[in-house]
Amino acid sequence: MAKQWTRSNHKGLRYFEHETRKHGKKKDRYYAIRFRLDGILHTYGVGWLSDGIPEAIRKEDPNLGFEDYCLKLLREYKGNIKIGTGPKSPKEKRNIEQGKRDMAEQERKEAERKNITFGQFMTETYLPQSKLDKKAKTHEIEAMLYERYMAETIGPLPFGSISAFHLEKIKKTMADKKLSARTIQYVLQIIRHTFKKAKDGKIFDGDSPTKTVKWPKPDNMKLRYLTIDEAERLLAALAAKSQSLHDATLLSLHCGLRFGEIASLTWSCVNLETGTLAILNAKTGSRTAYLTDRANTILESRKQNRKEDEKQDMLVFPKRSGKEGTMAQASKVYRDTVEELKLNDGITDRKQKVTFHTLRHTYATHLYESTHDLYLTQRSLGHATGTMTARYAKMSESRLREGAAALQKAFTNGMKQSENVVNFTK
Repeated sequence: MAKQWTRSNHKGLRYFEHETRKHGKKKDRYYAIRFRLDGILHTYGVGWLSDGIPEAIRKEDPNLGFEDYCLKLLREYKGNIKIGTGPKSPKEKRNIEQGKRDMAEQERKEAERKNITFGQFMTETYLPQSKLDKKAKTHEIEAMLYERYMAETIGPLPFGSISAFHLEKIKKTMADKKLSARTIQYVLQIIRHTFKKAKDGKIFDGDSPTKTVKWPKPDNMKLRYLTIDEAERLLAALAAKSQSLHDATLLSLHCGLRFGEIASLTWSCVNLETGTLAILNAKTGSRTAYLTDRANTILESRKQNRKEDEKQDMLVFPKRSGKEGTMAQASKVYRDTVEELKLNDGITDRKQKVTFHTLRHTYATHLYESTHDLYLTQRSLGHATGTMTARYAKMSESRLREGAAALQKAFTNGMKQSENVVNFTK
């Protein structure tokens, strides 16, 4: 049914009534404005009386009636068409207002985004993702380092407010606590990675302040290794306390294995017939380790003593408690035994102290001293490059002594030759 328009008492304003819907005691009305300008008729719908006046307009003029509101729009659109600026129809006005609202919302979100603090992002995004992507121990260390050394200084600050000054403050706090250069470097790496994640997530669009901070250069090279006599005394002392710890120690001394590689070693990776171990997912990739006769005998004994129903994927060195998972570190028995043997007496430099990792250095040093083959030593350790392995050539005291002796011989021979020279006068 066609709409029956009715003229109102105001020029340019008309309406039609809803067939059934009431607004108050009267039927609801739909209003429209119309005017002619330069021979062109402009007609725009305004809306239903029941919809009322927009809240923003009502706040400006609480006493404005609906018809007055319609007439106000008529004058506004007519004037805008004449001068060529501003909205020229309700639709255009709605679009402009919606654009303003969209812009305001975008600005609000942008301000909110820029105000996300380092701590918010770390606890709500970075650390939860770290828990999913990284080893449990790595995640625990990162969470601990954040809480101890980053949370107070940069946790409350938005990314854009964090500068090199704050990172220098973190470095000083850690240095004052006598923490190693490697630990300070690790904290800076976490901060740099967090900034990158924030940038990837459009949270921050600048550069990480870690770029302008001087990074400490860690010197973690272990200089200490055991003599054959020290190694045998350690093995004997451990055998009297824990056969399992003795066996793990011997495996590291004879095969150059890291503690983590020993802890995660399963029987499926042990081949006693070929005398080899498959070291899987190691620090620099998988490799094959070769057993000495003593190491082979130790594993043969352990294999004979294990339960018949144990599966091939069972750990060679399971936790003593029977709990699932691998051992995280050598037991306190190892450290106590080292102290009892006085292997660390008078030593304060951490690089000189005997730890479980010293066993791997001992293996590498004696292997190089026996072969003088740096490439062989590199392959045996599973190093990706020769850079790390080269230090064992430096650590080989016997080779250094050989070098000094050779130099002395050269000078001695040179002096003898000079004594035999006869000077003739003219």
